[in-house]
Amino acid sequence: MRVAVFSDVQANYPALEACIAHIQSWGPDLVVMAGDLINRGPSSDLCLRRFQELRQGAGWLPLLGNHEVWVLRCGREPPLDPIDARLRALADFTHDQIAGTEHWLADWPDHLCFEGECNQGWVHVTHGTLLSNRDGISLRTQDSDLPARLPADIDLFVTGHTHRPLLRHFAGIDILNIGSVGSPFDGDVRASYGQLEWRGGRWHTAIVRLDYDRIAAERAYEDTGFLDRGGPLARIVYAEWLLARPLINGWHQRYGEAVRRGDICPDAAVNLYLASLG
Repeated sequence: MRVAVFSDVQANYPALEACIAHIQSWGPDLVVMAGDLINRGPSSDLCLRRFQELRQGAGWLPLLGNHEVWVLRCGREPPLDPIDARLRALADFTHDQIAGTEHWLADWPDHLCFEGECNQGWVHVTHGTLLSNRDGISLRTQDSDLPARLPADIDLFVTGHTHRPLLRHFAGIDILNIGSVGSPFDGDVRASYGQLEWRGGRWHTAIVRLDYDRIAAERAYEDTGFLDRGGPLARIVYAEWLLARPLINGWHQRYGEAVRRGDICPDAAVNLYLASLG
């Protein structure tokens, strides 16, 4: 049995297409998209439509990520104030893109479980952990913090969210973080996804890294209006994609509270932060 799992496409259509082509050439029995297909990138509409084709035509399975949840929430709830409107402009840009197709997300579950064979080799797949889809597992996660995040009585736990590929073992459970298709944070700009293969009575796992057309991906940031309409934080997200490293949390830690208090406007705070990166 072969299973492909990918996540965190983040609306990067060229990266998604490269991932799809590689998965199809490998020929798995099951394909799971483990959340964050949309948002934080320029082409949420194209990515959602392409995945829906594969869901209907080839049986590919979706899971919800925190970005699907956030975009749908922004579609239901107006901004709290003008500052909030600037800070969430990227999610509103995404919601505008998927208007008319957002109902495709309505039945996406949070978790998926399946077995290798004969009630052996149970796998649990989710975007984050049991705590939430905004909680991830990384090298920095302490062993003492893992029991609350992992299900009992499984052999393999597959997750994403952190945008950093990881293979780890804890208390008889293999942990596979499949990284990010569209915006890795480990310094390697290539897309990543996970391959699972059941053979010899156990799961064998691998992380695949793929080149894709980054020129086309970069062009989409301009052509779709992402950088103009996505608000000031869109520029930080774009820098994350260019550098393959996390930046947005650093901005929130340094400027978030001051911006919300009105001490500095969001655009000026982003300008200062990006300038400090060199």
